[in-house]
Amino acid sequence: MGTIYDASNISAYLIENNQEFQKKLLSEAINVAGNIDRILKAGNIDLLKNAQRLVLYVVEDRTEELISFAEVEGVAWAKHSLTLAFKLEWVHAIRRALWHFIKLYDQSNKNVNYVGDFFELEHKVNDGIDEFLNTFFISYSFYKDELLLAQRKLVEHLSVPIIPVSPTVAVLPLIGTFDSYRMEIIEEKVLTDISRLRILTLIIDLSGISNMDEVTIAQFQKVLIGTTLMGAQSIITGLRPELVRKMVKIGIDLHTYTKTKATLQQTLNEYLV
Repeated sequence: MGTIYDASNISAYLIENNQEFQKKLLSEAINVAGNIDRILKAGNIDLLKNAQRLVLYVVEDRTEELISFAEVEGVAWAKHSLTLAFKLEWVHAIRRALWHFIKLYDQSNKNVNYVGDFFELEHKVNDGIDEFLNTFFISYSFYKDELLLAQRKLVEHLSVPIIPVSPTVAVLPLIGTFDSYRMEIIEEKVLTDISRLRILTLIIDLSGISNMDEVTIAQFQKVLIGTTLMGAQSIITGLRPELVRKMVKIGIDLHTYTKTKATLQQTLNEYLV
C-alpha cells in the first residue's frame, strides 16, 4: 500500500491550500507580517511566493534547486541590507506552518505506516529547511564580505594620494599605521600611477608613519623594486630612527633601489629647482 507522505500528494495538498497556508504563516511571523510590503518594495522579494517555493523544494527533496534558491536569496537580502532577524523569523515560521499542514494532511488520511513515514519526513523537512538556512547565511555573509573588501579597497586607494608636483615628479605621503594589506594597495597604486602619470621621480615621505612591522617593511621593499623596474627613481624622506633600526635588523638594503633624504622640503627644493 502507498504511503500518505508521498511527495506529490503533499505538494498537491499544499498548493491546493496555499491561501490557508499563507494565513497560518503570517500568524506565525508577526514581526515579518507587518513588513511584507516594505521588503517587496526594498528588494523586489515576494516573501509569500518564495515561501511556497521553499516548502515545495523541501517536500519534493529538490536539494539542488533549494540550494540555488537559498544562494540567490542570501545575495538579495545582503544587497538590499534587509534585516536578518526578519529572515530568521520567517524561515522558522515556514517550518512551523509546514508541519502544521502536514499534520492536517495526516489527519485527513489513514496512514498504514505512520512511524516509519514520520521519521522519514521529519528528516526530509528539517534537513531541507536547515540546508536552506545554512546556504542562505553563507551566501549572505560572502556577499557582505566581498562588499566590505571592495569598500575597504576603495578607501585605501583614496588614502594613497600620489601628488604630481611637476610633469615628471610626484610625491606620495604615507600616514598612519601600515599592514600587509595596505602595502599591497600602495604597490598597486604606485605601479599604476607611475605608468599613467609618466612619473620619473617618486618622492615617498614616511614622516607620518606611526608603525610598520618587519613583514610590511619587506613588502615596502617590493614597492621600491617595482618602482625601479617601471623606470622611475624613488626617494624616501622622513625616515624615523625606529623604522631605520627595524630595516637594519632584517637586512633591508634601501640604497640598491632608492635614495634617502632627510626631509620632504629639502627634496622638493632640490628636485623642483
